[in-house]
Amino acid sequence: QVQLVESGGGLVQAGGSLRLSCAASGRTFSSYHMGWFRQAPGKAREFVATITSSGGTTYYADSVKGRFTISRDNAKNTVYLQMNSLKPEDTAVYYCAARSYMSNYALASTYHSWGQGTQVTVSS
Repeated sequence: QVQLVESGGGLVQAGGSLRLSCAASGRTFSSYHMGWFRQAPGKAREFVATITSSGGTTYYADSVKGRFTISRDNAKNTVYLQMNSLKPEDTAVYYCAARSYMSNYALASTYHSWGQGTQVTVSS
């Protein structure tokens, strides 16, 4: 298991940008594949992006492809989500999560560790 703490959320106008960070504890961070999910009020938690343990491969939800970029710095035990061209429909609590396997990466149930979430609000 690994402890995860997100930061960087806030209020931004449509078209703006935010960068979320997720700091991990422990010396095994580089062995985990990492993901970002989000949950809007009254909606199910949805997959946003994932990155392999080495950082060599990334996948995105269609709704954020071309606007969001996931990256990681294993030396700093941190994964990032750069969000550009934000839209009101991106408003949600954003969570980072860790998993040991890459299969079924879009399923929240396959992640074993979660952060507490950070609120992102995009005004129109």
